[in-house]
Amino acid sequence: MSVKKQFSSFQDLLNNANRPVLVDFYATWCGPCQMMVPVLEQVGVQLRDRVQVVKIDTDKYPQLATQYQIQALPTLVLFKNGQPVQRIEGAMQAPQLIQQLQMLL
Repeated sequence: MSVKKQFSSFQDLLNNANRPVLVDFYATWCGPCQMMVPVLEQVGVQLRDRVQVVKIDTDKYPQLATQYQIQALPTLVLFKNGQPVQRIEGAMQAPQLIQQLQMLL
């Protein structure tokens, strides 16, 4: 289950997170991005105590897409202690994503 929250800045979100943050950089017009919605919901439920899932619409926040060099959609970036530690480009199934994340958390 995803929860919409407002933050004064993306950096505040990262700095105030009490667990690693998985950011889904997506666009509403992107077909593979839409396929990732139920996958990320599964990840959020299964790893809820270990990772926070956040979605960033690259059309609404192009400066963040540029800052993190997002070239393909969807792109998932795992942040630990406010720093990007892993980047995953393209759509994938929930079991594969969960397996990759468990190795990094």
